[in-house]
Amino acid sequence: MNHEIVLLSGTSHPGLAEAIARELGVRPGIRTITRFPDGEIEVRLDEPVRDREALLIQPTGPPVNDNLMELLTLADACRRSAAARITAVVPYFGYARADKRRGRREPITASLVAQLVEAAGVDRLLTIDLHAPQIEGFFRIPVDSLTAVPTLRQAIRERLPEDAVVVSPDTGRVAMATDYARRLGLPVAILHKQRTSGTETAVTHVVGDVRDRPCLIIDDMISTGGTIARAVEALLGTGARPEIVVAATHGLFVGEAWKTLGHPAIRDVFVTDSVVPAQSDRRLKTVGVGPLVAAAIRRLLGGGSLSELYHEVPDFHRLEPS
Repeated sequence: MNHEIVLLSGTSHPGLAEAIARELGVRPGIRTITRFPDGEIEVRLDEPVRDREALLIQPTGPPVNDNLMELLTLADACRRSAAARITAVVPYFGYARADKRRGRREPITASLVAQLVEAAGVDRLLTIDLHAPQIEGFFRIPVDSLTAVPTLRQAIRERLPEDAVVVSPDTGRVAMATDYARRLGLPVAILHKQRTSGTETAVTHVVGDVRDRPCLIIDDMISTGGTIARAVEALLGTGARPEIVVAATHGLFVGEAWKTLGHPAIRDVFVTDSVVPAQSDRRLKTVGVGPLVAAAIRRLLGGGSLSELYHEVPDFHRLEPS
């Protein structure tokens, strides 16, 4: 590493920032973030960042707009304070689902966010399991998207029957489901969906044999839980055994998510600590990604290869209390 590190976090997930700092052997940087009575954000750096590697730890989960604005203002403060380089560590990238237009008069908000991040002075982005891989193309700066699949696999395999089937809830997660299946040595099934209205979808058929077998439903994120709930109903309707494990990288659990996920067939729900979930449940198992992110940072700053990370995955498995 050519420059000294300063690690700064927003208010989105200070616990994750502290975990990453511990793994890197540095202390969290000192900053002050306050809000004016009208909701405007004020950021002040309370230590020098000149000629230092600035690492900004800030998932942009709910409240997305507040957390995004904190990230932008932190980056602008570092840029104006002459940081050598600014790396935004955004494990969960908000607005990632807005990666294309579904009508003629709609924005591509993920692209807009990419432009804002660059304009604020960020030189590099580090994230985990982007909702859509093409989002990397919205940036002109380097983007490194890690995957939490190997880390989650370590936690899941002890809770998964040997005859389980990995299930992709839609065609968009087939690559992720295949990765899980390869690492677990299991077959894959795919659910095909059809949009029934502007806001609702229905599973039309299941591709793959799930009859009398337990299932592992995977996804990159769980927000309201609707996608998982529909997947459970479709699998049980096709004869799957009522022993279902769910795994997702990002667990938002907003609104009545846990009520939606209340089906008794769902035994465990595994997520990482990429965001602070809005709600919890006794079935929730949270796996820490601090070691994975810290290892990636070491390689990025030292010119190493990120592909080597996944040969060390057993060291990254840390199941945190929910």
